[in-house]
Amino acid sequence: MKLLVLGGTVFLGRHVVESAMARGHSVTLFNRGRQNPNLFPKVEKLRGDRDGDLSALSGRRFDAVVDTSTYAPEQARRMAKILDRRIEHYTFISSVSAYARFPAGRTYDETAPVAKGSDGYGPLKARSEEALEAAFPGRVAHLRPGLIAGPHDPTERFTYWPRRIAQGGEVLAPGRPERPIQFIDARDLADWCVRLSEGRCTGHFNAVGPQSLLTMRQFLEACRSTVGRDARFNWVSDEELIAAGAEAWTELPLWIPENDEEAGGLFMGDNQRAIAAGLTCRPISDTIKETLEWDVREGGPPDSPIRVTPIQFPEGGKLRSWPAGRLQDEHPPGARARSRNPFRARAQGESVLGLPGRHDRIVEAGTQCIERRDCLDAYLRGSGRR
Repeated sequence: MKLLVLGGTVFLGRHVVESAMARGHSVTLFNRGRQNPNLFPKVEKLRGDRDGDLSALSGRRFDAVVDTSTYAPEQARRMAKILDRRIEHYTFISSVSAYARFPAGRTYDETAPVAKGSDGYGPLKARSEEALEAAFPGRVAHLRPGLIAGPHDPTERFTYWPRRIAQGGEVLAPGRPERPIQFIDARDLADWCVRLSEGRCTGHFNAVGPQSLLTMRQFLEACRSTVGRDARFNWVSDEELIAAGAEAWTELPLWIPENDEEAGGLFMGDNQRAIAAGLTCRPISDTIKETLEWDVREGGPPDSPIRVTPIQFPEGGKLRSWPAGRLQDEHPPGARARSRNPFRARAQGESVLGLPGRHDRIVEAGTQCIERRDCLDAYLRGSGRR
């Protein structure tokens, strides 16, 4: 199979390339050549810009496309035009953010209403889905992942937890211990993308894992068991965290208050359609172990503009106005700390999931204030999924 990968050198895209090559396919990359340009030296590389010059694709034919980078309908239409609608199969990495909302306590499947308009990451993904379906009717697999985890993740939304628990000591564990959480290993998603292309499978799919219910307690205990450290969990309720001013998702990855009417049900996506179409998920212990090994070995780039900045505590310290002696997270001496940058945490960090309608406010970026949508655009143009 002649496979065109749009992006392919950062996170999910590089795993797609590795999977496709392992399965014997001929891979061509199309990107700007700005990130990891020397990766995959034996793969054909076409240079261009989804918002600019697409001429390198003119006249080229491919059996299938895996698109990890498109986020706007105009980009989708331009790509369809240059490929002259001759593609047999198109896999589009959309997002659960394409849905309008995630009501508290409710599961959602692929028939849930999508976001309206074209303002923000989620609505743009929804409009991109529509544009691609119009261009390649009946030939598109629209994949809607939530949190993507695994080696080469530049965002730290998942990596934070194995790293923190490996440091030992008292660990702040957010929310109700039995609340469900969801994520998918980038390698499982990538391999599924390639198999969908091979089988010409189409439709809309919630690309979320694992395959069965996973609670926050089970996840944190799996981290502790996998890394082999004596971490102690201090469970703090949603109400206490909200009262203390903790930022959902960005300061405490994998935490969103369950009673939030806009996003409380985010981790309740129904993945049965995806499983029926061949999605498989490796044991979470493998994702934990191999992500931590990668992080220790090389980690993400320190200047990544899409890295979240989780809460950092001095040893025995407290956060803001948290009740004395209650909300503590004791980092051992020498624990790696990262400076807090509201620009990365609230604006760009959030945009991988693009929680709809949340934090549309001015955020501080260094010494200047900018609109969240400007932060979002900056993030997307350096997309971590590619």
